[in-house]
Amino acid sequence: MPEPGASTRAFEQVRPVRLYERIVEQVEEAVGRGELRPGQRLPSERELVLQFGTSRATVREALRVLESNGVVRSRPGDPNGPEILPVTSGQLTKQMRRLARADGLTLSQLLVSRMMLDSTANRLAATLRTEAQLAEMETAIAQMREAVEGGYASFSEADFAFHEAIARASGNTLIQVCNAVVRDTVLSLISDKIAHARNSKALMRRSLGHHEQVLDAIRSGDGAGAAHASMHSLYEYYAGYVPAPERATLRALLDD
Repeated sequence: MPEPGASTRAFEQVRPVRLYERIVEQVEEAVGRGELRPGQRLPSERELVLQFGTSRATVREALRVLESNGVVRSRPGDPNGPEILPVTSGQLTKQMRRLARADGLTLSQLLVSRMMLDSTANRLAATLRTEAQLAEMETAIAQMREAVEGGYASFSEADFAFHEAIARASGNTLIQVCNAVVRDTVLSLISDKIAHARNSKALMRRSLGHHEQVLDAIRSGDGAGAAHASMHSLYEYYAGYVPAPERATLRALLDD
């Protein structure tokens, strides 16, 4: 029985943190604060052992993780410490892909994210796109049209190019990265089902029609129309792969 006046809040058990994770955190935080800049070097391995007060094996494991995360680069035989690398969208994409797969997101959760991201990108692209970016979208649509008879793989590549062009036209790198990650994760779950569906050509033609509506809206500067067309396109194309009880969440986006 808790003592009178004591809180009844239940705390979660603490998770043991390995020493190398603490080293990784410190280095990544220093990079995030700008205390370590691209091109600078970390101290030598021996010096890091002294500074962190830990074993050489722990420091080496931390450096291995930092290199895997794209934070540092070590060269074999280099007498200097590991080099701090510039932050790139490629690193962010890699980390987000890892998170999306490890976090066990459901298909409906991923589709909600994609519907929101796509519609936002389309709305921005309708206002911000250049003529050169519009030409990239038109080229991708032409490739999609040709690929309907060539099979799902070719169609999917052209589809990806279309959405990449829109994301670039939005002028927002984070939207571009998130779009690519969510789209890839969705397709990793259901691409085989789409590719081997009996009506795959009909699905591709219907998808092409929706993409052409998006392109028309972006071309005319109709951001709301481009966002609306994107939402409905994704819902009609993917909702059938989502368990019926979860489709209400996707439909709620269409009602807004």
